[in-house]
Order: sequence, then structure tokens, then C-alpha cells
Amino acid sequence: MEFSCKHFKVGKCEGEKLVDGETIPLVLQPSEANKNGLESLLLALKNNKEWFEQMIIKNSAVLLRGFDVKNAEEFNEIVEICGWEDIRYVGPAPRTHIYKRVWTANEGPLSEFIYYHHEMVLFKECPLKVILFCEIPPPEGGQTPVVPSFKVTEKMVEEFPEAVKEMEEKGLRYTFTAPGKNNTGSMRGRGWEDAFGTSDPQEVEKRAKAFGMELEWLPDGGLKTILGPRNLTKVFEGRKGRRMWFNTIVGMHGREISSAKMADGTEIPENVVKRCAEIIEEESIQFKWEKGDVLFLDNLALLHGRRPSLPPRKVLVATCK
Repeated sequence: MEFSCKHFKVGKCEGEKLVDGETIPLVLQPSEANKNGLESLLLALKNNKEWFEQMIIKNSAVLLRGFDVKNAEEFNEIVEICGWEDIRYVGPAPRTHIYKRVWTANEGPLSEFIYYHHEMVLFKECPLKVILFCEIPPPEGGQTPVVPSFKVTEKMVEEFPEAVKEMEEKGLRYTFTAPGKNNTGSMRGRGWEDAFGTSDPQEVEKRAKAFGMELEWLPDGGLKTILGPRNLTKVFEGRKGRRMWFNTIVGMHGREISSAKMADGTEIPENVVKRCAEIIEEESIQFKWEKGDVLFLDNLALLHGRRPSLPPRKVLVATCK
């Protein structure tokens, strides 16, 4: 579908890329200078819901810029006007609930790089859309880079056809260890009580089963989660038959509190993981925040991360089905 909407005009942003004929991200700005307020934006989204969603899928990312969005309450109105069902985040990132459907993004130390990932990639149900709002842009660094997932698959198949075939056939198995209580000094420090929303071990086991997890309780009060087998790549409807690199082998392979192996226990070769990390970086789009930005990501098509930054940096998030 070509761009055509009287309520928006197409802009540009630093770092955008043309990928297979589509600009990532597609920047949408007010159609007129006097229509940059929240009410004008909400009306434009309300009147163009189907078209706007098609733009997100077509371009994988849409950036609303220049609409003077001020805070979590206004961001929540934008999320709600789109009409997509909420999905609660499950994972290791420490987060705080701010307002209605709005949470903080990963509260781990700003000095650390949050590695590229599809949100909740390991669970049976993951968000279709991740929506981010920049309330306070960082003075330096702090970009939210994105990566067209299918480009990673293309290069990995080209360079490591046998390894990719083996991982596809065997599937993948992941482990992750969560502490009993939150550790905000780590970008993966969310405790299992917070992650599962309960301190009752029996309820945790029930919820884990629904997520497709196995559990192992540890003597120190921590919890080891085991997930697998999981796919290496996936093809999703409406996305041109592209094979998305829908896994987290680089982010979890050989870490202190996590592992990524083939489902039968076979190790993933170190050179394959290392080169995959290089490919992901090569294909990345280094998106830089401006105050008031609202970024819509197709979570099935894009990996995203967070560059280290100087404080302050305040980016809020909502996740939708």
C-alpha cells in the first residue's frame, strides 16, 4: 500500500534506512503546523486506524514526530485510541508501572547495552506491537536501534547453511536464572516474584506452564526457567513470506545467568554466534530519540535494543496484541 493520508505528511529522521523499498522507520508528521497537538493526533489516528496499522506492517516501524506529546497520560491516550488489546510484559527486564497501559522501558543501568531482541520472543504469545514514547531524550547515546529480522536470516543462511539447517531441525533450548527479589543494578535483574506477579510458588508453576516453561527452584531462592524447543526462524502472515530471525541465541548464549543451545543439548558453535552478532550490527538502524517521539514497532519483524547513554533518559513503553 502506498502512502496516502491527508492527516499526516512524511518526514525524515537521522539514521533511517531504505530496506527492500521501504523506509525504516516511516516518519509521520503533522499535515499542517497548527495540527501538532494531541487532539489533532488522536483524531488522525481514530480516522485512519486500518491504514495506520498497515503502515506499521508495511514499513516495520512508524515514528510519530512533531506532535508535542508530553507525558505518560497523553501517551496512554495514543495507545488506547489505536484499539489494540494489551499484553502484559513477561521477562527479566526490571520495569515499573506508570499509568494504565504505560510502563517504564528496561530500568537497567544506562551504562549497559541492551542487546537486540524481539519482545518476549521465547513465549507462546508475544506482543505484535511495541510502542515507545520518549519523555526525556538522553544528552548522549541512548539510541533504540532496530534490525530488520529477515535480513539476518538471509545472511545467516548464505554464510552458515548447514548450521542454520541443524538449528532449524533440532530447535533451540534456553535457560535463564531469575533472583528471588528485584535487582535494579542489572538489566536482567527482575526477580521471579515480580516477573510472575505472585510470591506463591504453586501459582508461579501454574503460570509458567501456561507460558510453556519448565522450572527449577534453586537453594538461594532463585528460579531457573527452561524453555524449549523453540524455533530459530518464523514466517508470519502479511509480511511477504520473510523468514524472521526469531530467536535470542546471541543475547543468551554463554552468559552467566543464561544459555542458548540446540534442543538436544548440542552447543551452538561459537563462530556462528559471533558472526551472527556482527550481522545483526551490520543490519542495524541507529534510531535517535527526540522529545515527544512515539515509535511503533512491528515486533514480529524487528529486533530492537538500547545503546548505552548518559542520564537522564526516560523512555516509556506499551505492548499490544
